[in-house]
Amino acid sequence: MSRFTGAKNRVARRFGVNIFGRKRNPLIHKPNPPGMHGARRRKKSDFGLQLDEKQKLKAVYGMLTEKQLVRYYKEAEQKAGTTAHNLIELLECRLDSVVYKLGFATTIFGAHQLISHGHVQVNGKKVDIRSFQVKPGMKVSIKEKSQKMKSVNESLDNPQREVPEYLSLEREKFAGTLLAVPMFEQISFPLEINLPEICDFLAHTT
Repeated sequence: MSRFTGAKNRVARRFGVNIFGRKRNPLIHKPNPPGMHGARRRKKSDFGLQLDEKQKLKAVYGMLTEKQLVRYYKEAEQKAGTTAHNLIELLECRLDSVVYKLGFATTIFGAHQLISHGHVQVNGKKVDIRSFQVKPGMKVSIKEKSQKMKSVNESLDNPQREVPEYLSLEREKFAGTLLAVPMFEQISFPLEINLPEICDFLAHTT
């Protein structure tokens, strides 16, 4: 199970947005892209733009590896419907994404930690694989011994966090249910992402 160990603030500065939703916005003091003297944002080629879109998507879902993204793309391609929409649905139903969207963690990386440390259950059984695909009707919860964790309670009590309509949260039970596979229109991102460009890029490079 790979884990991103790079500088998250550099990723945020690259795209010019607090992409991971961290409490301390990395753009407050350093709004420019990383580089000597704060490199300026330059116009990029079509290839460069497509590459950027792909990197945005990987970052939003917790710095997915190239191998993981390609695997999801190929699976999405095999399903009926629009490949771009299928791809997002698969990513949105990952356990780490569901844990984050339910509000159990303040960031996607916090969700990774909860899962890998064994604090998360699916239908009452511990699951420590963050790529686990949650199916409609499955209940995701924080195990009883972990419900007093300060980080979990602070995240759940954050008034700025809203649970998407395709999820149902039972705050007092530290549990939530995936009601249905999310529709593309129900999914929001912290920055604009051009999904067709990403799929076109992957179609020509995989």
